[in-house]
Amino acid sequence: MSGARPQKCQACHGEKGVGGPNDRLAGGQGTLASKTPVRTVGSYWPYATTVFDYVRRAMPFAQPLSLTDSEVYAVTAYLLNVNGIIGEQDVMNAETLPRVKMPNRDSFIPVHPWMPKTP
Repeated sequence: MSGARPQKCQACHGEKGVGGPNDRLAGGQGTLASKTPVRTVGSYWPYATTVFDYVRRAMPFAQPLSLTDSEVYAVTAYLLNVNGIIGEQDVMNAETLPRVKMPNRDSFIPVHPWMPKTP
């Protein structure tokens, strides 16, 4: 993981994704059913691939679509690591990212559970 990439995130999200003026990116596990849920990458997001896609399309806020795929993988890996989902030395790429099981994945249900699974 590249230390330079997450530095771009710190101005808005704080060091290690906590404490900045914008949304927290880390922590919050076990709070979703509480009166004060903390929705973060680690507590709420159902898929690591969605994290990658959001970072790629929307970050950094002032320059969306400015990161290379390698930079987006590095930022995604950093976010997964600070949330305790992957190890510090784990590498994220097109092969490994879809294999990551997010902590809240099983709490999501299909939008239309009554619809058939195949057309």
